[in-house]
Amino acid sequence: MKFALSTTIFALSATALMAAGHSMAPSVEAMDQDVSGGTVTAAKVVAPANGWLVVHRTDAEMKPGPVVGYAALKEGENMDVAAILQEEVASGDMLMLMVHGEDGGMSTGVFEYTLGAKEDGPIRVDDKLVMTVVTAN
Repeated sequence: MKFALSTTIFALSATALMAAGHSMAPSVEAMDQDVSGGTVTAAKVVAPANGWLVVHRTDAEMKPGPVVGYAALKEGENMDVAAILQEEVASGDMLMLMVHGEDGGMSTGVFEYTLGAKEDGPIRVDDKLVMTVVTAN
């Protein structure tokens, strides 16, 4: 009985360790899309904690520019995340969809980031931004 109990505990511990080691890495998946309806959508976003999908303007230099929209994210996998665009985006404009955290601001659940600020700032993995770039059609 003692052997069976030890084996069961070991098996459960190994399963928990494997699950923790295989957790999904933060990511953003999106394609070029029509934004004439005033939104841009990420097909899938994986967030390490509650936070934000933030839409920045960008260009061929691929540097994040001003924020033009955002949407709340829950920790884990988020599907079909639509961000309402707060200014006009023309066909051909490039948009950077980026995962931001919910850290450092004055209020939880209120998006407080401005370009270059620390509040609700970008998530990085291996010092790289978690983002993808799409072109408005």
